Amino acid sequence: MKEFAYRRATQVRDALTAVAENAGARYLAGGTNLVDLMKGGVEAPTRLVDIRQLQLDGVRDAPDGGLVIGATTTNSDAAAHPEVRRRFPALTQAILAGASGQLRNMATVGGNLLQRTRCGYFADLSQPCNKRVPGSGCSALAGVHHNHAVLGRSEHCVATHPSDMAVALAAFDAVVHYETLDGAGEIPLSRFYLPVGERPDLETALPPGALITAVALPGSAVNPRSRYRKVRERASYAFATVSVAAALDICDGVVRDVRIALGGVASRPWRAHSAEAVLRHTRPTTDRFRIAAEAELDAAEPLPGNGYKVTLARNLIGAVLGELAGTENDR
Repeated sequence: MKEFAYRRATQVRDALTAVAENAGARYLAGGTNLVDLMKGGVEAPTRLVDIRQLQLDGVRDAPDGGLVIGATTTNSDAAAHPEVRRRFPALTQAILAGASGQLRNMATVGGNLLQRTRCGYFADLSQPCNKRVPGSGCSALAGVHHNHAVLGRSEHCVATHPSDMAVALAAFDAVVHYETLDGAGEIPLSRFYLPVGERPDLETALPPGALITAVALPGSAVNPRSRYRKVRERASYAFATVSVAAALDICDGVVRDVRIALGGVASRPWRAHSAEAVLRHTRPTTDRFRIAAEAELDAAEPLPGNGYKVTLARNLIGAVLGELAGTENDR
């Protein structure tokens, strides 16, 4: 491991200043992703600014009926909070599906949003990777890519985003709050992750040196009828092959509102807007769920080794919506 400086911040502005004055500085919270990448040589910060002493944890009510979750809240605390479980059950389910209890006790909400891909080529310093070294190439295109992206990919990168929590947050229209030395700001999660494009190393729309302070879930997204389902290659904790976060609001036998987000299929949490549009103001039937899933996945561009993900995603969308609507046994 390369040498690095360490500083513990006690105030938000101290943390911002410590990062601004060192071009190679990084924030450190739980460290469950960053420290691993440092051990492997993928990340080599010259300074770590520990933000665990900042008063940025906890879950509180928002004026609009939603919730605000502090950035340094551990994943365990966020998942266990009674109001998260009551208002946004899919979020609790996503967090619990994401990692073991030991990791959830260390990992933070803000850090979870910023974790980097688990693509094997990204972690292998001997292989070209545009996300790690811009312009070097994407080894996965002609290599092992069975668990890579089928939506929103480019010829420069086909890696997937690893977060389960972010998929549920995308379904609930979460907003990321941050601080910079110039003041506070916010970004809807729908714009937080950048399209993969020609620069896959540029992953978020956060301003340089910005510190995530909280994630807000709007009151308009509250839906106790929500669910998160994850398919993975082994029963123990593993990253999603495909996952679905969905919420369904049915009134008088008609879909009044629906929210669907997919994980494991793109470089960012994938909001299924096409599927949602097909379902709104229609009757929630098994056939309609299938048509909606097909509408979303028409845009898929699978590689030779991951076409199965399209079928898997289609079936998983239908299964989750069927469970929410009570139509899973319909034929």
